[in-house]
Amino acid sequence: MKLSSLEEYGLRCLLRVGRAGPEGSVAISELARSEGISEPNVAKMMRLLRNAGLVQSTRGQAGGYALARPADTIPISEALAALGGRLYEASFCDTHAGIGRLCTNMPDCSIRSVWRMVQRAVDDVLEKITLKDLLAPEREMNDWPLVRLGAAVLPTISQ
Repeated sequence: MKLSSLEEYGLRCLLRVGRAGPEGSVAISELARSEGISEPNVAKMMRLLRNAGLVQSTRGQAGGYALARPADTIPISEALAALGGRLYEASFCDTHAGIGRLCTNMPDCSIRSVWRMVQRAVDDVLEKITLKDLLAPEREMNDWPLVRLGAAVLPTISQ
């Protein structure tokens, strides 16, 4: 289970747009330059985010992308879903059946239970983190689990 480069860079571009503030906008060329990725890739990510209703675009010389709604109303789970999806989907088992049409473990699969638990845990965290939270400095995000989830749920993140 890995995050794709589309999800990583897309989230980073969304953060750059969020840093422009409620009245600002950021051009594709600026996003590409600041993130070190190609303009066609940025355009693809921003199109996905726009189609999901997370950003809006303005054409023209002073155009670019701006947040479609306040940063505190954009859960990171929504952004990642727009960019690529979830770590585990129920259809996962259909694509990993081996040489048979159905997985040999289909009637009783403890592995599937593990993936469901992992997905629920990931969803629980990503639904609570908003774009506004990610706009905070890393130092503050290190304490985020203690503040928002409780120390028993997640340990403090350290470098």
